[in-house]
Amino acid sequence: MITTRARTAVGGASGLLLVAIVLYALNLRGPIVAVAPVIRDLAADLGVTDGTAGLLSTIPVICFAAATPFVAAYLRRASLERAVLVSLALVLLGTVVRSSGGFPLAISGTIVIGVAITIGNVAVPVIVARDFPSRVGIITGIYTSALNLGSVITTVGTAPLAALVGWRWALVSWGLLVVVAGVVWRVATARIAAAPASSAERVATSREVAPADSIALLPPWKRWDVWLLVAAFGAQSFSYYGTSTWLPSILADTIGLSADGAGAAASVFQLMAIVGSLGAPALVARGLHLRTVSAMLVTCWLALPTGLLLAPHGYLVWMALAGVAQGGFFTMVVVMMVRRSGGTANMRRMSAFVQGLGYSLAAAGPVVLGLVHDASGSWVAPLLMVLAMVGVMAAAGLTVASAKPVPSQD
Repeated sequence: MITTRARTAVGGASGLLLVAIVLYALNLRGPIVAVAPVIRDLAADLGVTDGTAGLLSTIPVICFAAATPFVAAYLRRASLERAVLVSLALVLLGTVVRSSGGFPLAISGTIVIGVAITIGNVAVPVIVARDFPSRVGIITGIYTSALNLGSVITTVGTAPLAALVGWRWALVSWGLLVVVAGVVWRVATARIAAAPASSAERVATSREVAPADSIALLPPWKRWDVWLLVAAFGAQSFSYYGTSTWLPSILADTIGLSADGAGAAASVFQLMAIVGSLGAPALVARGLHLRTVSAMLVTCWLALPTGLLLAPHGYLVWMALAGVAQGGFFTMVVVMMVRRSGGTANMRRMSAFVQGLGYSLAAAGPVVLGLVHDASGSWVAPLLMVLAMVGVMAAAGLTVASAKPVPSQD
């Protein structure tokens, strides 16, 4: 169960817990994007179209939206430590099942992976706030960077592994990283439990104080800023998941790169997100307005679809700029939610609402782009769709970023 007890991690136990969080985060996006470099081999082997194969990247995102209420109910009864271990066990199970047979088993394994990752999406922010209360910003940045690093590792490594052992064993091989994360997590949480409490540890009251700003008293579905956050988060996620799934194929078709080369090149998009996820909050901390930083990130996002349409041979530049943008803008949306929440209790409700609806839009990304490509026979229309989504992201995100923070009474 999620309690209000502030169990501050200290000393070596704190460092080991951070390592465990990083290893866990490596497994929260990698299993999804690992499909992209081998999606055509997978589709041919399983006898499905590219658009249908795109479901294997879409289903986990659907789970992010659909499974969140059930995960929240589970976490009210289970400890966060046990929930993470259950999540890792399910990721491993889903990874094996996905590669074990035909397309129905691939779908079943992918659903298991999606539910497992949903547990992490909900649990990790609570763990960070509980065990690193004075370093929430930097630890969240490290966590977000690890999400993208996991995507980089699997994007770069899957195609070469598939060339050696086939796509099935290439996908299963990433289960070794899951096992390592589980072992380190178990050791870290045991050490935290045995460590003496820090002076900051205390039992917090469960009393909630009504925020001074009346907008924070409204339910999320009645707030204009929350709906704009849904649009910004949804458009960002649609663009990210759709692009991550099809970028290797886009590069192979438009530039003529090999499967290995396209997968390695596409990893730039994931790798540069680490720069954005750490750099964007650093710029805000140095005094740059949230609106200004968000505008810079949106401009960088525009470079990818525009560049691939007009000057595709500059793909490394366009992917680097968009990589910084997707990592940074995700972090900025979280910052916007914190600024507009008006307190911890409101933040929990707002985050669940934004993620639930936002990921519903994101889930359409890989399938829609794949189907549009199948129908049109080129990548022009899918890239124009990404361009339009970045426009939605800009309009919604910059509006919320310009709004004043809602005072908190926590």
